[in-house]
Amino acid sequence: MGYPTFFDEVQTIHFRDPLGGFLGAFDNGELAISYLDCVKLAGHSCPTVASAYLMTLYGLAVLYPEATPERSKIKVEIKASKEDGVTGVIAQVISYIVGAGDEGGFKGIGGTSFSRNKLLSFDISDIEGVVRLSRIDTSDTVMIGCDTKQVPALPEMMPLMQKSMQGVANDSERQKFKTLWQNRVKNMLLDKSLQDKIITMTR
Repeated sequence: MGYPTFFDEVQTIHFRDPLGGFLGAFDNGELAISYLDCVKLAGHSCPTVASAYLMTLYGLAVLYPEATPERSKIKVEIKASKEDGVTGVIAQVISYIVGAGDEGGFKGIGGTSFSRNKLLSFDISDIEGVVRLSRIDTSDTVMIGCDTKQVPALPEMMPLMQKSMQGVANDSERQKFKTLWQNRVKNMLLDKSLQDKIITMTR
């Protein structure tokens, strides 16, 4: 399977996953989730998927400054409704990373042990940014936003995208569009100075 090599340069997120450890899926319950994993989940790599990954990465660093995050012990609250724009994609990526399900999520073993349901909600108006992550064990919270509009795209990218969608682009143009598209994502995920401009966090 081929994919852009910069995917492997993105910081991986490490967890303790009690459910996975209990059922023998991961040795010692240790689990790592990469940007590539999230691309597989979403089916594509774009600024929206990258923003969801970054917001989770930054939020977890605040909530767990000296500890390994525990999967399924983090509540995810989204400011917008599920139907708004790219909210569904953002929620899908974040909830996958932290193991947070909505009402239909995993309900646990023998009652509530290892449950992952009722940890994802939408339409939370008091959030500053896009999402609020909360530790269930300590009630610590952080609100995170990501302004993808500040990530510049070269002017030629959109015309190439249109030609590719219309089926009139040649092989060279289609490849150039893909390269320009992923370069924008690459800048978001690897340029720390750019992240300092687009990521906001409030406690």
